[in-house]
Amino acid sequence: MIGVIVSEFNSKFTDKLLESCEKGLKEFQLEYEVVKVPGAFEIPLTAKKMSQWCDVIIALGCVIKGETDHYEMVCRACTDGIMQVQLETGVPIVFGVLTAREVDYIHSRVSRGYEYAKTALKIFNLNKNESKDSSRFES
Repeated sequence: MIGVIVSEFNSKFTDKLLESCEKGLKEFQLEYEVVKVPGAFEIPLTAKKMSQWCDVIIALGCVIKGETDHYEMVCRACTDGIMQVQLETGVPIVFGVLTAREVDYIHSRVSRGYEYAKTALKIFNLNKNESKDSSRFES
């Protein structure tokens, strides 16, 4: 099962990311479930909860620089939190959180959801193959 977490903040962009991602997930015939969260800051905790039933998680969000330091804090918390969840749970998380200082950059990247779905497929298959040959990880 693939879990997809989507931030509702900047939905003008995250909706397009999700649409592109779902196109890929359907094309690759992957079973998935979408969970929406208010913003990128909430992605890591949701990912940790979803790690109990997901094989791979795709995190989709969009953080755009404003006039305060809030951008740096949210980007760092989201990035570090996602990495921490991966390391603690062993469940891979595809990082599809777009961060930009200018909106123009985001416009050119909203179609990347498809690539995130493709990455999830690769990781899913890699993990499936590793579980068949788990002796490589035994000491």
